[in-house]
Amino acid sequence: MNQNFIDFMRGYSDKKLAVAVSGGVDSVCLLCWLAKLRKDIVCLHVNHGLRKNADIETEYVKQLCEKLGIQCQIFYWNGDKPVNGLEAAAREARYKLMTDYCVDNGVDALLVAHHADDQIETFLMNLGRGSGLYGLSAMRTESWRNGVKIVRPLLKVYRKEIKKYCEDNGIKYFVDEMNEDPHYTRVRIRQNRHLLYDKLGISDDRILLAIENLGRARDAMDEKVEEAIAQVLEERRALFSDSFLFDQAPDIRLKFLGTLIQRIGGDEYQPRLNSLSNALDKLKTDCKITLGHCTIRRLGQRILIVPEGAKTSFRKRHGKPKKQKDELKK
Repeated sequence: MNQNFIDFMRGYSDKKLAVAVSGGVDSVCLLCWLAKLRKDIVCLHVNHGLRKNADIETEYVKQLCEKLGIQCQIFYWNGDKPVNGLEAAAREARYKLMTDYCVDNGVDALLVAHHADDQIETFLMNLGRGSGLYGLSAMRTESWRNGVKIVRPLLKVYRKEIKKYCEDNGIKYFVDEMNEDPHYTRVRIRQNRHLLYDKLGISDDRILLAIENLGRARDAMDEKVEEAIAQVLEERRALFSDSFLFDQAPDIRLKFLGTLIQRIGGDEYQPRLNSLSNALDKLKTDCKITLGHCTIRRLGQRILIVPEGAKTSFRKRHGKPKKQKDELKK
């Protein structure tokens, strides 16, 4: 068992945990390691009904949990499936089923099996898209989804160690054929990532170190943005001066606007960087735009953000306006 994993899990020794298990090598290994640590855990498995082996994989996960003495909860994604965006819809349905269970059953955190290779591949995919700080800092060890803490305890564990553990211990797992399909960008990166070291001498460990450093910068920016958000957000409405926005550094300005839109509009993710940049350009003069299920209006020196369809009156609904600072605390 990996020492990084053991050290990380010490922080969850007294927590009620759920673990997402698909039947693939990553999640099966995570389940087995958690069982060895004797954590208070429940296994959550979602059968999407999309692959021919789906029922076989579901039965295997149930049997493995019985062998390990772990409670197992099976979910089925029923109903019509979209023709376009099927993979994203399946992921959203999977998380919704699992997080609903966690909320209903008082689970402290949902563990998922993203590992070091996933982290590097995410970084390289976002690098290819020209992403900024938040894309390049890749996945967080801890995040939130649908009100549930999502924890990734394997981000410092490589796939080869996970696979070796299962094979050395005779632990069965299933292979998703999509993981070998070069049609997908992630698969092409996975198959050619070795060239970074072979041709340029850039090791996986160095890439992980860069991601960790970027993550610290992201966390520092988050702190600055939260200070600003606290000054302008009231329920699902934000009203502030144009200088409060435009006097900030460009990266903070983008993240501030994106965070407000996400929280007021209620979307899972913030708008893309180019959409936020375009919105900022328009907000330099009087305008009224929609983005991320929000209406954003500038009139004179004031900017208002409300849910799409709500009234865009600049009149305060109640109480006195919060005191706003022209600059974030340094």
